[in-house]
Parts: sequence; C-alpha cells; structure tokens
Amino acid sequence: MRLGLLLALLSGVGPAVRGAAVCNPDELQGAYGFLLTGDATISGSPKPAASLGLLVFDGSGHVSGTSSVKYAGVLLGNSVTGTYTAGTDCAVSWSLQDDSGGYQHFSGTATPHERRVDFRQTDPGGAKAGVLVRTAGQACEVSDLRAKYDFTMSGTMTPVTQGGPSGAVSIKGVMAEDSHHNFQLALEGKQAFSTQPDISVDSDCTVHLSFALPAEGDQAAGTVNLRGMLVGGGKQILAIQTDPGAVVSAKFTAR
Repeated sequence: MRLGLLLALLSGVGPAVRGAAVCNPDELQGAYGFLLTGDATISGSPKPAASLGLLVFDGSGHVSGTSSVKYAGVLLGNSVTGTYTAGTDCAVSWSLQDDSGGYQHFSGTATPHERRVDFRQTDPGGAKAGVLVRTAGQACEVSDLRAKYDFTMSGTMTPVTQGGPSGAVSIKGVMAEDSHHNFQLALEGKQAFSTQPDISVDSDCTVHLSFALPAEGDQAAGTVNLRGMLVGGGKQILAIQTDPGAVVSAKFTAR
C-alpha cells in the first residue's frame, strides 16, 4: 500500500478513535448527589416517581449513602448500601439494598474525570432519567451557594386533602442574592411577584429550601418545601418537593 493512501485512511479513522471517551475508574471514588425522575411501573400502572440522595463510592467496589423517594405523592427515606463497577469505557453500574432488604440496579455513563454520571434504573419499570454529580460530601456550607441561579420545577400534584392542589406543575424562575446577602426568588410569568426563601445547607450538602407561592386561579397561595443536594462545587442544586401529594423535581443552575 502506498504511504499516501495509508495516511489518508489513518486520517479518516483517527478522529473517531481519539474522540472515544476514556475514564479512569479510580477517579469515581468520592461523594455524589443524585436525582432520578420518571414514570415507574413497578407496582403495575405507571406512576410518577422522583428520588434524591447522596452516594459515596469508596474506590474498592462498595457504595453507601441515603435515598429519599417520592412515589405516588408519598415520601420514603432509606439508608442504602451496595456494590459498583466502573470501566475505562466510562460505563458505571451499581446495585443498592435498602433497609427493607430490597435491591435496585442502575447503570450509566460517566464523563471523563468522573464529575457526572447520566444513568437510569435498569429494573423492569424503573425510572429512566437520572444524574449523579460530584459533591463535597461532608464539607458543605451556605457560603458554597452561588450568587444567582436559574431554576425549573416540574412534576405532578395529587390532592391528599379536599381542595388540595392537583395537576401538572411547571415553574421557572430566578433565585439571586441581594445587596444584603439575602436570597430573593422571582417566578417567571408572575407579575411583580418575588419572595425571600428560607434556605439552609447541611454539612453533608443537603439543602433545605422553602418559599411562598402566590394564589392563582382557584388555587390558594401556598408554600413549596424542597430538599436538595448541592453539587458541582455549588454550581447546581438537585431537589425534590417534600410536600404531601407532590412528585415534583427541581434543578437550580448557577449563571
């Protein structure tokens, strides 16, 4: 084969080879916040579900942490333990056992340097849209919050009391720090409505956030309570709504 033809062939396949993702499995070690959403059919008919928690990969094939699950409007929480595998092709899979003895299985793909894993639950009927993002684990504080976040909330409300809120939820807005170092939260499309949320950050990077909602249509004014994980060095908050009847997830992304 002539040298010119050989070089042409190599130049054609080289970028694809060089572009293949390569991961170092050892870099997965550490703490990650996660959010998993989607319809689950584990109990039969599809029902919305949202899970939030903290997983710690120990570098030796073992994982432990906590998981809060909103399913059919009910909040459940468990500590979890399990095992995991990670490959140089960036594939990651893990199995978790909760306090009841039940197992759940997950798989996904990591970014190089293991900062993020997009994943799904592989059990039949499991939720499909999941993300793991590296977090500080045991060293978070309020000062890790960024000055401004865009946020979205989506999901469903099932009334648990007569006259309670129901239907689809779709909220967008901005949460920004003011000149007095207090956060103000403004909702998109809500004329002249803003409120000061209550927000705190635990050392394990759990975020507690609540804010008022204005009255709209036949719905009375109310309060939204979120539990989240501060991830990516404060660049993002992954959260679920903890109010009864809500299966709602939220993402706050720093500008």
